[in-house]
Amino acid sequence: MTVAEKIDAKLVKDLREKSGAPMGDCLKALQETKGNIEDAFVVLRKRGMASAQKKAARTTNEGAVGTYIHAGGKIGVMVEVNCESDFVARTEDFQDLLKDIAMHIAASDPRYVRPEDVSPEDMEREKEIYRAQAAATGKPANIIEKMLEGKMAKFYEEVCLLDQPFIKDQAISIKELIAQKVGKLGENITVRRFARFKVGAPDWTVATTKATEAAAE
Repeated sequence: MTVAEKIDAKLVKDLREKSGAPMGDCLKALQETKGNIEDAFVVLRKRGMASAQKKAARTTNEGAVGTYIHAGGKIGVMVEVNCESDFVARTEDFQDLLKDIAMHIAASDPRYVRPEDVSPEDMEREKEIYRAQAAATGKPANIIEKMLEGKMAKFYEEVCLLDQPFIKDQAISIKELIAQKVGKLGENITVRRFARFKVGAPDWTVATTKATEAAAE
């Protein structure tokens, strides 16, 4: 009996539902990991990120705007997600991604799209706080810098949409969620901007990628 014959069809289907990857890719991943679905999921995540990185330079001039209203109309979100073609923008997979990202923004309240978009003022403020905390431990400078890197990574995870754990699956980030769709749809996909409003809040969030801002100037 071959390895392929040993992989149960239900296992392939379960991995397909978990990862969103094509059935053929799921089967190959399960063959590589001898039927271990968790290890196969990791394999697919790595491949999805690699595929997304290869396509990252492609221009994304198509896409769609998604909306999500939460908590009985108390929170509203609008998000623009871009891809390379109108055909992909109209697919069910892309529309599902759009809805998931809008819902995630409503629940997690990110302040920026990517770490590169964090304002210099916010970045320096956080670094100064973390440096002071690290210095208070009395550790050497090289250890303090490593502690600072870890603290900033956690900060980005809290405030940057792409670095946040996906609310429907904490095992992956929004960046990895998008990478899965890139691998499946074969096009580069980017989040261009979003806005989040909450009834009664003193302010609201409007986040735009720096690349978008530069193009508009």
